[in-house]
Amino acid sequence: MSFFRTPSRRSFLAGSTLAAGALSGAFSLGGAAPASARNTDKVRLTFGPSGGLTLIAKERGAFEKALNDQGLKVEWVGPFPNHAPTLQAVTGGSADFSFGGSTTPAFAAISAGSPLVFTQFLVYRPRTTSIIARQGSGIEKVQDLVGRSVAVNRSGLGEFLLVAALEKYGVDRSKVNFVYLNPPDAAPALASGKVDAWSMWSPGVDIARAEYKAHDIFVEERDLDFQIDFTTWLTSRTFATENADIVRLVNAGFAREAEWASANPQEAEKIAQGTPPRYSDAVRDLFLERKRRYEIYPVTDEAFVAQLQKAADWLVERKVLPEKVTVTDLLAKV
Repeated sequence: MSFFRTPSRRSFLAGSTLAAGALSGAFSLGGAAPASARNTDKVRLTFGPSGGLTLIAKERGAFEKALNDQGLKVEWVGPFPNHAPTLQAVTGGSADFSFGGSTTPAFAAISAGSPLVFTQFLVYRPRTTSIIARQGSGIEKVQDLVGRSVAVNRSGLGEFLLVAALEKYGVDRSKVNFVYLNPPDAAPALASGKVDAWSMWSPGVDIARAEYKAHDIFVEERDLDFQIDFTTWLTSRTFATENADIVRLVNAGFAREAEWASANPQEAEKIAQGTPPRYSDAVRDLFLERKRRYEIYPVTDEAFVAQLQKAADWLVERKVLPEKVTVTDLLAKV
């Protein structure tokens, strides 16, 4: 029996570009799309308040201008609190692209029947998703979580990281109390002592360290042997087929934003911080010290696709996903 609930139907798209200027002639692992395909002059892109690359693209304006110059109007739809509802928006036809979020709910959505494909992938470096413990909790290592409560987002990266940490150190998950909370509810729960620890990604985990004096007990990039979850954009399979030209333009636009954000950390981190700021300048300065990088991977990158297949297999083995996933079947042909 699965210890995760499979999310409801979502949306999922795939397509890619090797670089900002690669707007045509790209091939997916599954074949080629027409050299030019477009049946609309508008693309609807979802966004959220978190400081990811999509927010940077929206706020900076260069992304939208570049697409406008190609005869494509950009409509921003949102904000959305996380990836799953953006997938629902694509599935329901109110948006064309998800906003760049977790691969796992996308896999689950496809397994549930959503006709979606991946268009492009993103990896933030360094990987900072962590399990943090409240000050004074007496928790210093993963083994100390026995008998304690940990806040996680159900069927998301927070839960997967906790499961992987417990497996690595031989701790039976039945001995740890998983408390399913969305990030806005988990932060005050940690601060008030209603939970002892929290498995969370940036910037939430960084804010908690700064404001609640929480400390790391397990860090994804430092302690995990391989990456379980990746950032991705998705669209419907129909949209990818009928508008391959638009998918290439969107991919190229995000690739340009990734290059710009990596090369201009001061400006990028200021945009990600938000207006009004979502976190303190001290947290923003921490991101600057880390020299965050935004690495784009196209669906044509066989080495990356192999990593994603390994992650999917891990999820299937733990019954997070109900059946075998063949990643190469889920890539947009652009």
